[in-house]
Amino acid sequence: MAENKKILLITRPIAPPWDEASKNFAYYLARNIFSVEINLLTNGLVEGLPNNVHQRPIYTSNHLSWMQRARLLKLIRIRKDFDIMHFMLTPNKLNAFGFKTFIKSKYARTIQTIATLREDLFEDKDYKEMLFADLIITYSDYAKNKLNSLGFKNVKRVYPGIDLEYYSPQEKDLSALEELGLEEKDFIVTFPGEYVRLGATDDIVNLIIGQAEVFRKKNIKIILSFRLKNDPAAIAKKEWVVRKFTEKNVLDRVIFVEIFPMDKLYNLSDVIIFPVQNMHGKFDMPLAVVEPMACEKPIIVSDLPILKEFATPANSITIKKGDMEHLAQAIIDLQDHPEKRISLGQAGRKFCQEHLDIKQVAHIYEQIYQKL
Repeated sequence: MAENKKILLITRPIAPPWDEASKNFAYYLARNIFSVEINLLTNGLVEGLPNNVHQRPIYTSNHLSWMQRARLLKLIRIRKDFDIMHFMLTPNKLNAFGFKTFIKSKYARTIQTIATLREDLFEDKDYKEMLFADLIITYSDYAKNKLNSLGFKNVKRVYPGIDLEYYSPQEKDLSALEELGLEEKDFIVTFPGEYVRLGATDDIVNLIIGQAEVFRKKNIKIILSFRLKNDPAAIAKKEWVVRKFTEKNVLDRVIFVEIFPMDKLYNLSDVIIFPVQNMHGKFDMPLAVVEPMACEKPIIVSDLPILKEFATPANSITIKKGDMEHLAQAIIDLQDHPEKRISLGQAGRKFCQEHLDIKQVAHIYEQIYQKL
């Protein structure tokens, strides 16, 4: 193979806004690798990339619609130009068939990144069809051990990386507070979740309605940072949520946020919560939790096995999934004990520095690319 290897990252469109975990990771990875040539799939020109990053503008939209997925077939003409094809889209039966049949090149080595196994959708036998690469990279030991137990030996766990300069502790941005209708006296609790997936929306609605009077007395406000993404199901769910809050006269306790700079959002928050019932469709290492950890924010998470890989008693508070009474108590306890917030936040930042620094993660990928 060529001395200066050419790597193609097969992803959704790499383009702003930087609000989607998989493309964000590919973007930051490309910005921190310098020893090989990185090729990104874009929609137009993306600024701020080093000289060893080449842009392949095969997409015509920033949204990965079915029409845009079909544009991946353009890679057929140029696939022979690469030494390594790194498939970073979460595999399913359809895209795995397309990649194996049309995109995979006999001239290139292959890598598949598995951000999540989607065990809610697939049976063990399905992975034999979907995973075809020379090297499989998982985001968790949980996924690695699962694949090893199914007979896959070519598996390596590499945690996703975070830009620890971007996601770092900062003072609350007063203009951001004002933009969201918040005040310095408010104790701000943010849930970076989703309306439909994760199974937590109804729980949060019940929490806010049930604790509204307590939250008023203690100036607690809840930010629901949920994306709609033009999803009819999400839009309908938000309408239901607003209707419920209106009926119970608790809209004054809630701020709805769809698009906002996440570093500012995390840093104006006092506590981050992630009280999900499941992780269907999310990274095994959810960036919506570890990014605020990097900002030294205390987090409260559900007791799901996959979250225990990074959420420890030293850096987080764990509640039984669905236990909103415990969640309310944990929020109030953190409000009443600022020293505990500081201790948890510092431990979370330390975990990110030791395991999730994008510069360290990029170095691991450089070694992988060089050796494969």
